[in-house]
Amino acid sequence: MAEPLRLLTVIGARPQIIKAAALSRAIRTRFAGRIVETLLHTGQHYDANMSQVFFDELGIPAADIQLGVGSGSHGAMTARMTEGIEQVLERKAHDAVVVYGDTNSTLAGALAASKLHVPVAHIEAGLRSFNKRMPEEVNRVLCDHASTWLFCPTDTAVRNLANEGISTHPGRADIDRPKVVQTGDVMYDNSQYFGELAKERSKILADLSIGVGEFVLVTVHRDNNTDDRKRLNAIYRTLLEVHTETGLAFVVPVHPRTRKMMDELMDPELLRSLRTAAGFHLIDPVGFFDMIALESASRLVVTDSGGVQKEAYFFDRPCVVLRAETEWVELVAHGQAVLADADPQRIRTAVDRFLGSGAPDCPAIFGDGHSAERICHELIETL
Repeated sequence: MAEPLRLLTVIGARPQIIKAAALSRAIRTRFAGRIVETLLHTGQHYDANMSQVFFDELGIPAADIQLGVGSGSHGAMTARMTEGIEQVLERKAHDAVVVYGDTNSTLAGALAASKLHVPVAHIEAGLRSFNKRMPEEVNRVLCDHASTWLFCPTDTAVRNLANEGISTHPGRADIDRPKVVQTGDVMYDNSQYFGELAKERSKILADLSIGVGEFVLVTVHRDNNTDDRKRLNAIYRTLLEVHTETGLAFVVPVHPRTRKMMDELMDPELLRSLRTAAGFHLIDPVGFFDMIALESASRLVVTDSGGVQKEAYFFDRPCVVLRAETEWVELVAHGQAVLADADPQRIRTAVDRFLGSGAPDCPAIFGDGHSAERICHELIETL
């Protein structure tokens, strides 16, 4: 019997933990005995509400290795992560390193592995916002160009790589001739697998005393929104106005850094109004089941998160994007999402449109719910 494929999976932030659940589930079931996974958590997200809760809910095995890096500047965090991952790879042989998405943990994993000549598999490759002022854009571009396998969630991602001179080819993959594969999206795998379970387990709608279609779900966490006084105030003032005029409840899971910046940068009177407005719920970050329940039951989603944009699409919910661009251009093309940035008039126009007409039909563009299995099969075949 052939030796099992040895993977080191690097995760560090909430979205990566959720994405890793799909791959780990496939490894433990269909590919048991053929793939052995070692899970390394960098500690980029260390708050229990942003990390441990997802391991507990999604049935992900506890991380085998904890780096405990914590917070810091981009350079300091990435350096500490890279050093820690490098030490792990030097102590024990792995056939490949798996990284997800576009965080500092992603970049650190790709840098450490590629410099030690360990092949890198980048899941969610090929995404582009075409705005390199976003640290996530820098991370994803650099990671793609250091990877051996580029697992793309959509056809658009494949085309983006081709435009950068990276296209698929037959034969064995290596860092100079990477393999590009359109696999679908592992997050769609999870939405299919956990969707019904979330309805059974989540009690958040009852806890907040709100019903299906009676509220707007909001998430704001990107630093260009949270760390800019003008943008932060413009976004929340506009949302409070919509809440007051429509009577719709608003549910706002507040990222720890966002809460800190609200205290530091938000107009005190606006902050008091948000905290005292009946039906405007500023709540702690929620687990995956609660988030799915909120997304699927909402009337409208307002967010600057790439992952939440997609999940809104999975559940046929319209989405107002608090950014000037998005890596998920398909959502805008289909009319399910509108780019409003932090502009009050654009936010209001998009909200009014969606509250009046809802979301258009959302065709299946993210696969069939078996993306993780395709990734595992590809790694076994090409290694």
